[in-house]
Amino acid sequence: MDRLRHLAAMSAVLEQAKGVLMALTGCSPGAAEELLQQRAEAGARSVLEECWITLGSLPPPGGEAPETQPAASLESAVPPARDEAAVEGSAVLGALARELVHVATPQDLAHCLLEHLAPEVGVDAIMIYARLPAGGLELVGHVGIDDTLAAQWRQVPPLSGIAALAALRAGEPRWLEDVAADRKRYLLIGDPPDRWSSRAWLPVPAGASPNVCIGVLRTRQGRFTASERAHLQAAARLCGGRLHAFDTGPQAAADAAADAVQTVFDALSGAAMLLTPLPAASGGIEDYRIDAASAQADDVVGRAGRELVGRRFQEACPALAGEPLWQGLRSALATGEPYESEPFAHHEVVDGVAELSTYTVRAARLGDGLVVTWVRHGSSDRQEQRLADVQRLGSLGWASWNLVTHEVTWSSHVFSLLGRDPAEGPVGLTDLPDLALPEDVPALAHAIGELLGGRGPFDVPFRIRTAGGLRHLRAVAEAVPDVHGTPVEVHGVVQDLTAQRSAELALVESERAMLTQHDVLRAERTLAGRLQHALLPLPTRPVRLTGLYVEVVYLPAQSGIHVGGDWFSAIELPDGKALFVVGDVAGHGIDAVATMAQLRFTAKGMVITGSSLTGALARLNTLLLHSRDTHGTATMVLARYDPTERRLVWAQAGHPPPLLLRDGQARYLDRPGGMLLGASATPSFQEAECLLRPGDRVILYTDGLVERPGEGLDRGLKRLAEAVTTHHTDEPGSLRPLLAALLEGERRDDVCVLDIRVPRDEE
Repeated sequence: MDRLRHLAAMSAVLEQAKGVLMALTGCSPGAAEELLQQRAEAGARSVLEECWITLGSLPPPGGEAPETQPAASLESAVPPARDEAAVEGSAVLGALARELVHVATPQDLAHCLLEHLAPEVGVDAIMIYARLPAGGLELVGHVGIDDTLAAQWRQVPPLSGIAALAALRAGEPRWLEDVAADRKRYLLIGDPPDRWSSRAWLPVPAGASPNVCIGVLRTRQGRFTASERAHLQAAARLCGGRLHAFDTGPQAAADAAADAVQTVFDALSGAAMLLTPLPAASGGIEDYRIDAASAQADDVVGRAGRELVGRRFQEACPALAGEPLWQGLRSALATGEPYESEPFAHHEVVDGVAELSTYTVRAARLGDGLVVTWVRHGSSDRQEQRLADVQRLGSLGWASWNLVTHEVTWSSHVFSLLGRDPAEGPVGLTDLPDLALPEDVPALAHAIGELLGGRGPFDVPFRIRTAGGLRHLRAVAEAVPDVHGTPVEVHGVVQDLTAQRSAELALVESERAMLTQHDVLRAERTLAGRLQHALLPLPTRPVRLTGLYVEVVYLPAQSGIHVGGDWFSAIELPDGKALFVVGDVAGHGIDAVATMAQLRFTAKGMVITGSSLTGALARLNTLLLHSRDTHGTATMVLARYDPTERRLVWAQAGHPPPLLLRDGQARYLDRPGGMLLGASATPSFQEAECLLRPGDRVILYTDGLVERPGEGLDRGLKRLAEAVTTHHTDEPGSLRPLLAALLEGERRDDVCVLDIRVPRDEE
């Protein structure tokens, strides 16, 4: 498209130059083109350079038009060749002539000149001044100077001492090559003025009545050489035609460009449009304007090609303007990435009959617009697309082997499944086992041999190794026999089972790992259970301790296979008092059992040797912080009972409070301060006491008795108090029925309960 636009633009320049000669002489278009070629050859220039020079010879807009001359005097109507023709015909000027085709503004012209003149002449800045009707100058293009300086010199009044004005008035260049001398004659541009050591001001067109002056500024010191002067003057002559074209107005140029683009679309086969986005008030894209259309692009009422230019896309092609196509057009315009739609169906009337047609649309960004093409698929195209979709969705492909002509045909998906380059072609049926892994070759070769021997179809799995890794495939084939029963053709399919096999292998491996883990955990539970029973023997019936009846129940969790760290102690101390302990170590398994044993025996030892309850808790906290599991925690209740005063002194570390049942009423003892063990290096523990009466009942327990998933602890404590009140009896051995009624459903945690009863006086 860029090449076609370039050719169209150069063609427009040629046609304009031919028009100038035809207007000057009245000759035919052919004669004008022939003369341009002759003058180009005589001046060692390209035809495009000659066109620019011819266009530059026109008088400025509003000037006196030349009279029509006969063809015989055509030579005098065109400026004669100059001595610098060799320079004009150089590669640099030829490249400049080609680039001028794409110059759209005087500012673009300044950049173009600097790019082409800097290597040849050492130019550092370009300034282009246009003559104003009042006689002054206006800066219409510049490069190499800063915006501040450009603003200061944008408007130049018709004063003397301005080099650009002097060049325009004389119609000849002004060469400023000595700053000290030049500043006495002219007002030099620049701050400081000696910023550019040499300058040239070139009137365009050269000769009488120039209306534009091009300034060439160099920091290099020294004079312009003869070749540099000739080069600059030749470049200025080329620019004359381009500058004259600016005076025709942008609309004429735009119309010429649009016509050139439409000419390109006229030559296209297939349906295509050039669209320009139309912004909406909200900032998005409201619609697209059709700027060019091919002859095969038509709208709902039959308009096609040039008849669509200027119309809106949604009006002309409502079938193509829906979602998600609309989003695809926006994406292509925003990202520059081409968009291609999935095939979509549309009802349309063909020859008076409603028909369901399938389309595919493609869009690509071109400048600020979009080139949109679409294809209407026939029934065979749709059938082919459906077959390709079936192969893709089913991860399979078809293959055919002609056993008579030895012709082999594979679908494209078979090449993909087998990891084979289509350029290498398909393989014969008997060569198919060579693609499989060595251990799968015998089974596949045997199945093919059985098929060719007329012993029925085969369905064989095999594996291949591709660049993407190991692939599990399945080959299914059957033979087509002739009238004598001899196979003459084989039809088959190849299916990819890699995902299925990978899932099956992963499932088997997962089941194996689960069984192994189950065995390990079951062995761990058995070991932990044995350790727990060895370290925490349970009495089979209630015991009498310092005048109290004590019953203990331990219920392991029913969910999971882990053994917990709940424990108890109920012993008589050397001073005749009793010690009661209930604790719970966080976690399960052997580590929890080991920590439980450590805390249980250490607590008993500390209290037996005379340590206070709070002192024992503080030391146990330190022990837990320095144990193997530095992140382990535990809760505990320690209680000491003095039978002489019936005084129960107790302390706790983050544990639920004991429950007291007295005279048929249940209440929880007020908890003294104390945080769970292992939570802080500087904990604070306090003691509390309670005087017991005959008939009182104190229950110590772990949190597994009161906690339930999804409910608060207060609700569990209330449930325990109500159950103890409802199921209370003075008969020993009543704890298990109470727990059976309280613990309904599956237990997620271990439960350890210590039931302490104070006998009545008559007992």
